[in-house]
Amino acid sequence: MFDMLKQMGALKGIQDSLSGEKIELERKGVKVVIKGSMEIEQIVINPILEKEEQERILKELINDANKKMQKIAFERMMKTPGLGFKK
Repeated sequence: MFDMLKQMGALKGIQDSLSGEKIELERKGVKVVIKGSMEIEQIVINPILEKEEQERILKELINDANKKMQKIAFERMMKTPGLGFKK
């Protein structure tokens, strides 16, 4: 039971450390900023681009930013002792 509480504390620490992280990606004037909590903080669109291109780029940026944030979270979990992950 105490191991589980330790793990929960470690996960909370990781979550807290991620709260200060931000991923900012930009392509062709379309920009997305995602916080460590996986919430979108900012979206900037480029009115010069056609609607379909804006939508395509926006979708790609959001997916890429989410993948990068997940990778950061995973790397921190791997470095945290007591979670059962082996390096």
